[in-house]
Amino acid sequence: MITKLNLFVAIITIFQTLNFGCNQKTTATAKNEVVEVIENEEITIKKPILENKTVLVGAAQFEKYENWIADKNLALLVNQTSTVGNAHLVDTLLHRGATIKTIFAPEHGFRGTADAGEKILDGKDTKTGLPVISLYGKNKKPTAAQLQGIDIVVFDIQDVGARFYTYISSMSYVMEACAEQNIPFLVLDRPNPNGHYVDGPVLEKGFESFVGLHQVSVVHGMTVAEYAQMVNAENWLKNGVKCDLKIVPCQNYDHTVYYKLPTKPSPNLPNMPSIYLYPSLCFFEGTSVSVGRGTNLQFQVVGAPDFAEGTYSFTPKPMPGAKYPKHDGVLCKGWNLSEYTKGELKINCLNIRFLHKFYQDYKDKNNFFLKNNFLNKLAGNSTLKKQLQTGKTVEEIRASWQPRLSEFKAMRKQYLLYADFE
Repeated sequence: MITKLNLFVAIITIFQTLNFGCNQKTTATAKNEVVEVIENEEITIKKPILENKTVLVGAAQFEKYENWIADKNLALLVNQTSTVGNAHLVDTLLHRGATIKTIFAPEHGFRGTADAGEKILDGKDTKTGLPVISLYGKNKKPTAAQLQGIDIVVFDIQDVGARFYTYISSMSYVMEACAEQNIPFLVLDRPNPNGHYVDGPVLEKGFESFVGLHQVSVVHGMTVAEYAQMVNAENWLKNGVKCDLKIVPCQNYDHTVYYKLPTKPSPNLPNMPSIYLYPSLCFFEGTSVSVGRGTNLQFQVVGAPDFAEGTYSFTPKPMPGAKYPKHDGVLCKGWNLSEYTKGELKINCLNIRFLHKFYQDYKDKNNFFLKNNFLNKLAGNSTLKKQLQTGKTVEEIRASWQPRLSEFKAMRKQYLLYADFE
């Protein structure tokens, strides 16, 4: 019978095979390592941790922004991640006497329980009675009427640092609406858990969508406040309007810090491994391959029916946050990557090898990509799909990103609020 230790070693060997050439960096030292025991086995794991530091998010620094919101009518773009300690920002501000007129809700809704892509309806928050206006669906940008009487809009949402994660698109649209109505826009910053690297193709003109509004790389390495500065200064808002942007930065944060999110940012990113794997695995959303929606290993497993090369099986089923999962009720075979980040939590590159390997081994290549060309929206180009179809190597694909990626990296540095990773 295979031992737990041998099984663990076998799994790690598979991951290393998929990950070669990914240029990972191991930053742990004797001073910032922790040791974990896996299922009582003699296995130790090293991972970077915060030493003698506590990250303080913007929302927790009330003294830094109370003068901006005092005696003002507020609108908040928030969701379930908008917390100050154990309390929601809405409750905290109301307790402090703030006047909140409107809550704007992004994808997944104000309480963060809706499916990806599910239409969010306007309504009232059951706890506070405040009106909630959805900014997901046809109404992605607040209208002049919806902003009437608002003195300042506050943004406080935890992002994960990937271009196709739609919270930064919602932020951009609200910034634009505020600029047009001469309303200040306040960003209460939060760390970017994938802020320790920059990688992937830069979006090309003509491929703009809600899963990619601006010409940035897939992993942009910026916090929401840094991103907002770039959007504003680079004239990316419609007609070049400028937003009256106000920012409360994090304290004790830089782009090398390991920051464990206290609240899952969306229903299908339940833990840190899923958050680290998300930028690499999200490309599968444009294919016939499941990324584990409808399981308890969302964005940690990949698989499809009749995939011959897989070593792991799972069957997606409807569940909160995944009412209609891909391959509902059908056995899928593929890979379990849930242990991938155990040895080194911080993945330091966009790992295209997962997608490349799956396409190579997929028998029915004519039905690998979805007919709606969603992969092109996620990639921000039509090149990636063609590169896979024509047999380009991972190295050739990554090399094709580099000229524009270098340009983006240079632009990005102008808008950083925190010490960078290099």
